[in-house]
Amino acid sequence: MAPWWLLLPQRCAVCDRPGPALCDACRRSLVLLLPPVCERCGAPGPWPVRRCAECAGRRLSFASARAAVAYDASARRFVRAWKEGGRRDLADEAALLVSQVVQPPATHGVVVPVPSDPERRRARGHAPAESLAEAIASRWGLPAASLLRRARRFERQRGKSAAERRANVRDAFAAARPVQGAICLVDDVYTTGETVASCAGALRRAGARRVDVVCFARVLRAG
Repeated sequence: MAPWWLLLPQRCAVCDRPGPALCDACRRSLVLLLPPVCERCGAPGPWPVRRCAECAGRRLSFASARAAVAYDASARRFVRAWKEGGRRDLADEAALLVSQVVQPPATHGVVVPVPSDPERRRARGHAPAESLAEAIASRWGLPAASLLRRARRFERQRGKSAAERRANVRDAFAAARPVQGAICLVDDVYTTGETVASCAGALRRAGARRVDVVCFARVLRAG
């Protein structure tokens, strides 16, 4: 039997009007994170810098991080429909936006998703980061592989400070097998970067030469 979201009339994930999965007006409402951005963490700013106030002084296991759109009200509705509303079709829309804004890593390599929580995956019936990684890999002509696993349970990151997030995911991920070469690590939303940093650290310890992070949306820090 086809998924329920294929049987019902299609609606825009942001405005909920009948029509495309993301209507033209709502697509235009998304804030694209175009240059200039921080060379390391991808935070937007008035001019390009190698390290911005958000990532300066932090030990980051990834070489770079980039996202397609700002995580504002429109993007939040899109992500909610995608992750909690079961709209698996939105992974392709997210990958299209990523491919329009983010350049493929110069080192190429394998596209790897941040592993999902097993309980949330069962409840949702899908894993958004995995679907996004597969869609991005297809658009960029790169292989995709699930090279990470959750090494232990940890609490949800929502509502935690940056320091609490860091402690919450410390050593929470491990490589499923030895890794070689360059990795493009994919997640749906970049908040403080602690989850992808923990994943990147696990990949580096397993042998990855370089890890670049790509996300659909990014939370912007005030100021």
